[in-house]
Amino acid sequence: MTSDIAALVDFYVREKELPRERVLQALESAFLTAYRKMVPGSEQIEQIFADINTQKGIVRIKAIMTVVPDDDVTDAFNEVPLSLAQRKAAEIQPGDTLTVNITPSDFGRIAVQTARQTMQQSIRKAEQEMLLESFKDRAGDIVTGTVRRFDKGDIIVDIDKFEGIVPARQRIPGEDYAPNDKMRFYICEVRDGVRGPEVILSRSHPNLVRRLFESEVVEIADHTVEIREIARDAGYRTKIAVCSADPNVDPVGACVGMRGSRVKSIVNELNHEKIDILEWTEDKAAFVESAIAPVKPMSVTVDEASREVRVIVEDDREVAKAIGRKGQNARLTARLISTPSEKWDVKVRAYDPQAEINQRLKDAAKALAKELEIGDEIAFGLITMGGTTASAIVGMPAADIAENLNITHEEAEAIICRARTIAG
Repeated sequence: MTSDIAALVDFYVREKELPRERVLQALESAFLTAYRKMVPGSEQIEQIFADINTQKGIVRIKAIMTVVPDDDVTDAFNEVPLSLAQRKAAEIQPGDTLTVNITPSDFGRIAVQTARQTMQQSIRKAEQEMLLESFKDRAGDIVTGTVRRFDKGDIIVDIDKFEGIVPARQRIPGEDYAPNDKMRFYICEVRDGVRGPEVILSRSHPNLVRRLFESEVVEIADHTVEIREIARDAGYRTKIAVCSADPNVDPVGACVGMRGSRVKSIVNELNHEKIDILEWTEDKAAFVESAIAPVKPMSVTVDEASREVRVIVEDDREVAKAIGRKGQNARLTARLISTPSEKWDVKVRAYDPQAEINQRLKDAAKALAKELEIGDEIAFGLITMGGTTASAIVGMPAADIAENLNITHEEAEAIICRARTIAG
């Protein structure tokens, strides 16, 4: 048994990098399982253990039994007669305990084979515990892994002697994954799954781009340059907004690198995904104008009430360039200026004189409605009548207001009264 036991222990210690004590613990449990399968009724033994000598290759199954007078033995599995106990230790007395060797005479290679099979579950549990211990605080990090196989739609990846899982939703659309491919992954979470602890990896998470820039750009690593926001459409385009704590450091230039070396390295890692790097500014109009370059807008207006940035460009061709493929450019830009509590939208349209006039009228109506505390429709009607300001409304006859807006004379008087108060 010497070579079998030693080889078994060395295999798990060397190949699986498990602590020797943990392997021996699993081996002891396996030998006890093997013993119970060989000896009927042995499950009744209350205190039992396997004494393993890996150097000599000797395994002894032992039980701790209570010494009782010869005539008082009622439990042959847990009690030993005094006369028999005193043959091993003359000074022993009733009530003491004695460790007894209960190893069967044929407990040898068969037990090793059985133990080899039954210890797999214990080893698997030990591996899972090591996995959880190694990765429990690493969510949010990036790791380099090697693609190994596919399992029910998931990709299994080797990472630091362990296995990670890349679910379908965490993959980059259109990216090929073949066995032995090496690539970098973002650790989304470490969770308890059906099969035990699982490390969930991602290639599509926006923070993968963040971590790649942190590892590639020294100025980001030392906090001279800060990544303010990232918006990603994995596999197609990523927009990243950066700013600098040092006025002498160009945040965009630092991320691009000499002749584009830094950003090219990240683009190659992401299978040639396009990356736009923008300098962050709190001025939404200026930021959106920068984001849709090289298109030069005719105007950019910010509507805080509806949380919209409206961009007017020269014609429909410029609209297509500004919003990008399937609206991607405008959509990602909107994500960059949005916050968890405020979702913004970027709307791009071609210049239309009549539409421009209508929009200005609507904006004026909203402002007037808020000022006079009236509905938007009534405010719009007042503007079309020439009542663009509170002062102008004061001079308008109540009867004309009531007739044109289809409201009562009293309601028209109330509007004039509020306008008079505001106009002073």
